[in-house]
Amino acid sequence: MPPKPDDAAAARQMPAKKDLVRRLSALRRRGGHFAESEHAEEVGRTLKRIWRYLSREKLLLLGLIAVVLTGTAGNMYAPSQQSLCIDIIAGVHPGHLGQTLWLMLGGYALFCVCEIGQGMWSARLSQHIVEQLREELFGKIIDMPVSYLDRHSHGDVMSCMTNDIENISLSVSQAWPTLCSGLLTVIATSIIMVCYCWQLALLSAVAVVFTLVATKILAKFVRRYARCRQQLLGELNGAIEEMIYGYQTVVVCAHEEQTVKEFCSTADALTNAGISTEIFSGLLGPVMFITRNLNFVIIAACGGYFALKGLVTVGEISAFIVYSKMFSRPINEIAQIYGQLQTAVAGAERVFKVLDQCSERMEGEELKIKKGADIAFNNVQFSYKVGTPVIKDFSLRVSAGRRIALVGATGSGKTTIANLLLRFYDLDRGSITINGRNIARISRSSLRRHIAIVLQDTVLFSDTVERNLRYGREEAGRKRIEAAVNMSCAADIIQGLPQGYDTVLRGGGFDLSQGQRQLLAIARALIADPHIIILDEATSNVDTRTEKAVQESMQRLMRKRTCLIIAHRLSTIRDADMIVVMDNGQIAEQGTHEQLLERRGKYYELYMTQFAGIAT
Repeated sequence: MPPKPDDAAAARQMPAKKDLVRRLSALRRRGGHFAESEHAEEVGRTLKRIWRYLSREKLLLLGLIAVVLTGTAGNMYAPSQQSLCIDIIAGVHPGHLGQTLWLMLGGYALFCVCEIGQGMWSARLSQHIVEQLREELFGKIIDMPVSYLDRHSHGDVMSCMTNDIENISLSVSQAWPTLCSGLLTVIATSIIMVCYCWQLALLSAVAVVFTLVATKILAKFVRRYARCRQQLLGELNGAIEEMIYGYQTVVVCAHEEQTVKEFCSTADALTNAGISTEIFSGLLGPVMFITRNLNFVIIAACGGYFALKGLVTVGEISAFIVYSKMFSRPINEIAQIYGQLQTAVAGAERVFKVLDQCSERMEGEELKIKKGADIAFNNVQFSYKVGTPVIKDFSLRVSAGRRIALVGATGSGKTTIANLLLRFYDLDRGSITINGRNIARISRSSLRRHIAIVLQDTVLFSDTVERNLRYGREEAGRKRIEAAVNMSCAADIIQGLPQGYDTVLRGGGFDLSQGQRQLLAIARALIADPHIIILDEATSNVDTRTEKAVQESMQRLMRKRTCLIIAHRLSTIRDADMIVVMDNGQIAEQGTHEQLLERRGKYYELYMTQFAGIAT
């Protein structure tokens, strides 16, 4: 009795197919990346761009071309000598049999040697191309505006860097050499077959026409599903990354079942897209097999008839059969790798789409600050989406050396102000000045060298503790580092590590607690010794006792620096020179802690809510 199919898998299969159809329709309607790949001119532009990378490796490319040409010549030469051997044995053609046999073996030996050389040269060429693409793509991602990475799935970007680049590598090392040698073989064998017997060559063309029609029809489906598979793979990578990063949230919220359903939906759609791609790619092989055998029957039957009529010799028929097989073999190979080529072109289009994105503009004037940084926000307006302003007519003056705290409900625009100061985004209207100079005219790199930021979500890299601390100032000495570590209360943390400052933080420091990571980030900001400090919930993950020690040490540091403090915990900003309360992207009120409490406005409401122990 056959086993019963998995009901759960079967239940998912139909929705997955419907989801795949829906995604394909949506991609075509969108008229974007996928839709463009349907047009031949997009494929042409992509191939031209790939050729530019190939042309940069002139020596390797010329070597590969020479090997392919030599191997093809040897492969074409050997059957002609085989035909001559048969005619010599049959007495139809005079000649030396032994010499002809050695020439035939030499042709085949040359072809084998060139095949090995072709593999070696194509492998080197592909790795050089991939190295260029990886370096350019990584450099482009590094230079991307923050807004681009905010709008795109990280998994999709990672998929371009890994899967799409790998597909291009496979095509350059395997598919493209096979395609080139195959085309040369087809052209050479066509000429030779016409020279031997144009009647038989004409009959063989019938099979070629059938092959081209079948390939064109099947390739349309291969291309469509290959593009969908690449996009779904990027979505799946993004879903996996989000699940791993937010695993605790998934578990705490008991969202495992829904997460699995969403993952399975995308995974099943990806499976169906992959199956469809492989099915239509695989159909090309059987079609070529049928064509090859049909061609052989035509040549055998008609060739025997022509031999009886004296149009060709037995040796020429033998050579014609060999050339016919050589003619059909590359067509069969090209048909089989066509799906791989389509996948590579699809991946290349995705890579080039990223490379064509506008990089963050880094040009501008140099910012030099000698004594202090005076910051002014003048009628600033900004929106992430056109028509939906997040910051509205925001004006604020932050004198040099002062500490300004931004408070307000979530979504009021506090962090956006910091992002605008760092020029992560450009303003819609208004200006931000430092010491009277508009930051829009200052280069981003120069601006950011004078600013240090400590975020709520700490970012540490997989490197030694010391290298992480030096990230903001590479030339910092050990005394400076130790002083900053002591001021941030991180000395005990480092002393407790196995190799101290030389301890390698694995996985971005996930073997440390969130509070410990944040203390190291604060120390890194202190080492940078900036003129402007931005603290975005910098002590949110530190316990009360450590927070007090950090606040005391940072008070001494911030005396001569301009500080912008973003906080929800109002107890951390009582000593700020001025507190700015934001509401819906605007300044609701501002003043000192005591002044704002006396006004009994929004700050008073926030303070009393926290004082009463109610979460905001």
